[in-house]
Parts: sequence; C-alpha cells; structure tokens
Amino acid sequence: MKGVRILVTGATGVVGTEVVGLLRAQAAAGAAAVTAVARRAAGTAPVTRWAIGGEPPPGALAGPWDVIVHCAASTRWTLGRAEAEEANVAPLRAVLALADRATHVVHVSTAYVGGVRAPEDLRGAEFEGFRNGYEWSKAVCERVVRETHAGPLTIVRPPLVVGRRGSGEIARFSGPYTVLQALVSGTAAVIVGDPEGYAEIGPVDQVAEVVARAALGEPPGEPVVRVIAGGAGSLRLSSLVGIACGTLNEIRRAHGAAPIEQPPFVPVEAWNRFFLPLAEQYLSPFQRQAVRLLAMFQSYTSMAAPFEPTDRVRDPGAVFEAAVRYWAARRPRLALAAPDPWTLLTR
Repeated sequence: MKGVRILVTGATGVVGTEVVGLLRAQAAAGAAAVTAVARRAAGTAPVTRWAIGGEPPPGALAGPWDVIVHCAASTRWTLGRAEAEEANVAPLRAVLALADRATHVVHVSTAYVGGVRAPEDLRGAEFEGFRNGYEWSKAVCERVVRETHAGPLTIVRPPLVVGRRGSGEIARFSGPYTVLQALVSGTAAVIVGDPEGYAEIGPVDQVAEVVARAALGEPPGEPVVRVIAGGAGSLRLSSLVGIACGTLNEIRRAHGAAPIEQPPFVPVEAWNRFFLPLAEQYLSPFQRQAVRLLAMFQSYTSMAAPFEPTDRVRDPGAVFEAAVRYWAARRPRLALAAPDPWTLLTR
C-alpha cells in the first residue's frame, strides 16, 4: 500500500510507542503518513495531544483516514466499572467517530477477553466474570467496535506485554513487572496460583509487528482477530517465577547482594478461603493494599489451558529473562535492595 494515511492513538504508551516507531520507518520510505496521538506529549517525536473522549478532536485529526490504529487504553487493573467505561469505552467511541466505511480500524485489545471466566473470581459479579475492570472494558470495546464500525476491522489480542525480544527494552514498566518489585522487596510472601498454570506473555516488539503488519496490509473483507500467545509452548507459572528469581539472583551475586528466596506457591482456593481471611486481621493497611494488588494476578497465573495463537510467541523463557535483565538494569536500587519480609502486627 502506498501513501496510506494512518492515525495511531496511545502513541506514547507501551505498545503505541513501538507501533509508531515501526510505522514511521515505513513512512520514511513513502509507504505511509503517520499521525501520532496521545493524551500527553512525550519524547522528541511529534505527537498531537488529544484527551480522547474528554474533549472534541483537534482539527488536525479530521478525516478521511485510511487506517486508525487504536492503542490508547488505561491498563490499570484496579479500575471500577464506571472508571473503566470512562477510561476505555468512551475514548473508543470518540475515535470511531473519525472513521468512515473505508477506514481500516486496527483495535488493540487483550487476549484475556477470550479466556475462561471464573464465576468465583474476586470481582466477577461487578465485571460479569472478567478478572478486572480493564479486561471487562476491553471486552465491551470489542463488542462496540464490531457493532459500530461498518468498515474493515482487525482486532489484535496480546497477552501480558513485556520487553523486546533480545534486549528486553520497553517504554514503561507495568503489569507483570509489579511481580519483580514484589519479589525483591519481600512483599510477595507467597505466590498465589497453580505452579502448572499457563502464564502467557508476549514481547512488545512482536505485538507491534502484528499491529503494524495489519495497518500496512490489505484491509480484510471480514473482521479478523489476531491472538499473540505462546500456546502449548507458553511458560508455566513455576517456570516464570523460577526465571525471575534465578535471573535476579545472578545479577545480585554479580553485585555482591544476598540472593532472594523464591516464595512458596499457595493454591488460589486455599488462599482466598483460609490464608487471606486469617492473615488480614494481622496485616497493616499497606500490606493489605499490597495483597489486593497482587491478588489481581491470581487468575492470570492459574490458567488451566493456554490461548490458541494466530501469532505464536517463540521461546517465551528467553523473552522473560531479557525483560528481567532490562528491568534490573533500569531499576538497580530496587533490583539489589535487601528484602524486608513482613512481620505480624502486635495488638
């Protein structure tokens, strides 16, 4: 495709940063003209500021657009239902208003909208069985884009996103990186989940490649869904935690820091029914908040079956090790800190 006019939202986010970089490399060769949009400008690359859903679009964003790549989203797992609607669903509707029947919409969702929903999940009643507000809102967004947009549509569903294959580089640490900080700080007293459960991750450069390929390719005649996952070759939770602890301890030894201990695994049901109710009466407010945040990972680390990928993640163990090394290099004080194990409050 030549001279394609492409709009990319969320251009300063984890995935959007990579997508804009790939598409602008193509633009330099005359294949596309890329307009990057973000709530806040960041870095040196030109970005059009737009608080999507909170204000009308700037005049510079007037159509027609050949392709709209919608990466913008709040990925915060603690979103309430109203917050998730405002943060993710309303902005999508505003972006779709810029599209016409000829516009190819490439919508970045999450693989977990297609996962098995647990009726006893911690927030299942509020979010219709989905794991959290982010996941619920992305499922709603998929429904909205299918019902609203009459033109070509590609939905890209990545798993938990980590750094680039090889270098581990990523624009921002979030999601699974919370576990690394919990391990070295001592906040993760236990790992709640099934050691044999599947833990799906994907390198951000592969996610961006799938998105960019869709944006520059021939628009599909029917809606297409691309699932990025390791499938049967994805990491098990025990392997993921083992790689995290082993890599961190290798780095710590090289800098003369004592190793961290790998926390024991506790099944989700046992944790929710017995350990948590008993422990909460002895936890400080900070510890209770930490437990709630880590609890968001429970169903992500206890998947009984992997996703069926259209775009398979190769060697996810090497991908995750590179991600850990990059995080440690960028956060050396955290990576080498002495853990502060929890102690019970005395009353």
